[in-house]
Amino acid sequence: MTKVEIHAGVCGFVTTVSADSEDGQMVHLTIESECPAVRAMAQAMPEELDAYEVCFQRPGTGLLYELSSQHLVGHAGCIVTAGIAKCMEAECALALKRDCSITFVD
Repeated sequence: MTKVEIHAGVCGFVTTVSADSEDGQMVHLTIESECPAVRAMAQAMPEELDAYEVCFQRPGTGLLYELSSQHLVGHAGCIVTAGIAKCMEAECALALKRDCSITFVD
């Protein structure tokens, strides 16, 4: 199992994502969030997602981003969707487990 904690920014909402895959491709996600929009997105997700379909697409396309665009309306900069994809990548050995960050320098 791979688990990440996503701090979205000024909204103050924290989202925890756990990804579990037995075969390195099909992933069961558990998403807990203080954000009502992220919770709605999580409820709309299928029980399992194909990591290859989610992670090997053009950025901003595919089921994960379709759900994001339906539920995170007006929040194009929200990093939660990317955090979910990174968690899935790491769980299926499609990426190394390394922290990511966005840092404001001014």
